[in-house]
Amino acid sequence: MAKLLDSTHGKPKLLVVDDQPINIQVMYRCFAGDYQVFMATSGEQALELCKGNPPDLILLDVVMPGLDGFEVCKRLKADETTSHIPIIFVTAHTDPAQETHGLNLGAVDFIAKPVNPDVVRARVKTHLTLKFQSDLLRRLVFLDGLTGVFNRRYFDQQILTEWARAVRSNSPLSLILLDVDFFKLFNDQYGHQAGDDALRQVANALKISLKRPADLVARFGGEEFACILPETSYEDALAIADRLQRSIRELNIPHATSSVADVITISVGLATRVGNAGNEATDLIGLADIMLYEAKHTGRARVCSSVLETAT
Repeated sequence: MAKLLDSTHGKPKLLVVDDQPINIQVMYRCFAGDYQVFMATSGEQALELCKGNPPDLILLDVVMPGLDGFEVCKRLKADETTSHIPIIFVTAHTDPAQETHGLNLGAVDFIAKPVNPDVVRARVKTHLTLKFQSDLLRRLVFLDGLTGVFNRRYFDQQILTEWARAVRSNSPLSLILLDVDFFKLFNDQYGHQAGDDALRQVANALKISLKRPADLVARFGGEEFACILPETSYEDALAIADRLQRSIRELNIPHATSSVADVITISVGLATRVGNAGNEATDLIGLADIMLYEAKHTGRARVCSSVLETAT
C-alpha cells in the first residue's frame, strides 16, 4: 500500500511507514485532519516515495521485513536530498540501546507503541516547527541580498540535486541562463541605484513567470540569472524561455542606450537534458552557457537553444 507524495496542498506532508495496516490506520486517524498523510508498508516503498517528493516528517516503524527502520533511516540520512527530513521511530521495543542506536543514526525522537494520540501529535508538531524554522534559516543563507531570488551557491547545490533526480527517473531537465542586455550601458546612463532596482524587477518578473513550485530562479552572477526547470521537455522549456523574454520586455524599463530596443531586454540560452545516462550537470550548464553566448553574439534579445543528448 503506497500513495504518491505531492505538494499541491498547503498542509505538511507526513509519511507513515509500517508493515501492519492497523498501525497505519491508527496514525491516519491521529493526523488526517491537519496533515497530508501518506503511507508505505515497507522500507523499500518508503525510500521510493521519498525520492520523488520528500515528506516533511516520517513516522517510521523499526521492525519490518526486508529493510528495517534503522536501515531506512541510514539511507535517508546518507542522501543529500532527504537528509534533512526529521524521522521519528515508532516501535514496540523499549530497549535503551535500540533508542540510542536510532538517535545516533539521525532520528529526532522515539515513540513507544501503542501510541498515545495526544503525545504523538504534540511531538510531531514540535519537530515540524523545528524543521520549518531550520528550512527558513537555510533559505535565508541561500538568498541573494539584492534581488531576493536564490543565490549562486544554492544554484550550484540544486543543479546537482536535480541532475541526480533526472538520471534516477530518466526524466528531462532543462536549464535557462539569461543575461540583461547592455546592462553596463544601463548603469552608465541611469546610475547604479536604478540598475539595482532594474535587477530586482527582472528577478521578480522571472519568479512570477515560472508557474510550478519545483522551478527555480537564481542570480547566477552580476546581471545574469539561471532557471532550473525539472521534468521539463525541450519544447516546454522553449515556451517558458519565450515567456520569460516577453515578461521582461513588458516591464517597460526604459533603456535609451540599448541598440536592440528602447526598453530592457534579455538574451537567453536554453539547454535540455534528454536520454537516460551519461554526462554531468556541468555539461548542461556548459551547453546553456554556449547558447547564451550565441544569443548575445547573434543580435541579443533572443533565445538560442539546444539539446544535450545523453548516452542510451
